[in-house]
Amino acid sequence: MGDNRTVLVIGATGNVGRHVVSGLLAAGVGVRALVRDPDRADLPDGATPVRGDLADPAGLARAAAGVDGVFLLWPFFSTELAPAVVDAVTAPGRHVVYLSAMNVRDDQDPARNGFWGEVERLVEASGSTWTFLRAGGFATNTLEWAEQIRATGTVRWVYGEAARSLIHERDIAAVAVRALTERGHAGRKYVLTGPEPVTQAEQARLIGEAIGRPVHWVEIPVEQARRELLAAWGDGRQVDGALAYWAGLVSEAEPVTQIVRQVTGVPARTFREWAADHADDFRPLPVRDLAPHGGGRL
Repeated sequence: MGDNRTVLVIGATGNVGRHVVSGLLAAGVGVRALVRDPDRADLPDGATPVRGDLADPAGLARAAAGVDGVFLLWPFFSTELAPAVVDAVTAPGRHVVYLSAMNVRDDQDPARNGFWGEVERLVEASGSTWTFLRAGGFATNTLEWAEQIRATGTVRWVYGEAARSLIHERDIAAVAVRALTERGHAGRKYVLTGPEPVTQAEQARLIGEAIGRPVHWVEIPVEQARRELLAAWGDGRQVDGALAYWAGLVSEAEPVTQIVRQVTGVPARTFREWAADHADDFRPLPVRDLAPHGGGRL
C-alpha cells in the first residue's frame, strides 16, 4: 500500500490508534480518523477526521466508503454490535488489521476465545483480507495506578509476583502500520508481547525509577480486588477470568515472542522504556493544576 491509498483508523485518538495514525502519515498513506467530534479531535496534521462511532454501523459504513484498509479494535465486552460493525468496515479488496488479544487460540474451544475471538471469526468470514494482532497485556494498563502513585507512592493491588510481558503501545502500532502498508501480512495472526516478563511489583519499582522517587507495592486481598473490578467492569465472568489468569502468572510467566522484531526490524521496547516515556503521567501534579479556580472550596 502506498501513495493514493487511504486507511480508516478506528480508535484514532486512543493509546494505540494515535500512533497508528502518525505511522501511516509518515508512510505517505492517507488517514481517515474515526472520532465522535471532529471539531475537538486532537489529530496530527494530514489526518482527516470523520464523525462516527462503533455504536452506529450505518455511519461507520459511510466513514469506510472507498478506503483501502481499516485498523479495527473492539472496546466492548459484548459482541452484540459486532456483526453489523464488521459488515460496515469490510469489503472485497480491503485489508483489515484487527487488534485482538493473546488469549485467542486456534486450538481451543471458540467459546473460550471470548469477544476477541468472535470478532476474529466475523472478520475471517468477511470479504476482506485481514491480519490479526493478538497482543498481550498493554503497558498502558498500568496507568490505572497513576492516581495512587501520585498520591501515596504505592501501588495497592493483587499478585505482585505475577510476571507479565507487557507491550508498549508504540510497538503494537508499528506492527499495525507494517501490516497496513506492506505485502505479506494477509492471513497472519501475530502474537505480540514485550521483550521480557516483568513482575507487577517490579513494574511499580521501574515507574518509581522513571519518576525519581520510590514506588512500593502493597499486596491487597483478592476479594477486595474482585469487588473493585466488579464495580469497574460489571462483568463477573471477565473479572474472575482475569484474576485467575494473573494468579497463574505467579508460577508461570507470560510468554514472550519476537514478532515485533521480525515484522518491524526493531526489538520491542522494554517496560523500563515505557515507564520513562510515561513518567509525567505518574508524577505529582503541579499545585496550579490542583488548585480550584475562582473561589472553590479548599
